[in-house]
Amino acid sequence: MDEETNQIRTSTLFKRLFKTSNLEQFMKKNTGQMQLQSFSKYITELCKNQGQVPERIIKRANIERSFGHQIFKGTRKPSRDTVLQLAFGFDADVDTAQDLLKHAGMSALYPRVRRDAAIIYCLHNRFTIVETQSVLNELELPLIGGGSRVK
Repeated sequence: MDEETNQIRTSTLFKRLFKTSNLEQFMKKNTGQMQLQSFSKYITELCKNQGQVPERIIKRANIERSFGHQIFKGTRKPSRDTVLQLAFGFDADVDTAQDLLKHAGMSALYPRVRRDAAIIYCLHNRFTIVETQSVLNELELPLIGGGSRVK
């Protein structure tokens, strides 16, 4: 396998990193392995792979239409919550949601954080964004996208 053009497994990269005695040399040798595809390119390809159109993903994500299209074009950067909304728009499982967050440069969902745990549960059980907002509201946790909880 030509490692300059093909991606290696992350676990292999970890092993190399832990074994190296020279970080600078490691960085130079593995530069091509340490770059993620842009978020807009990633979601566009994910959309295509699912046989979907951005308009449908944006609508299911409950994101304002023009803002959603700007994210797909790469002219606007999403917040972590917007990435999570897109995960629901893509009907993503937990792993895909984590990949979306990674490609957006955001922190992963972490089950020790109550809100993240609730979102993980909802993704795992294939809840819609509306169903997820209801769960968050019932648990008195901040809604995705910053909307206020129903009193």
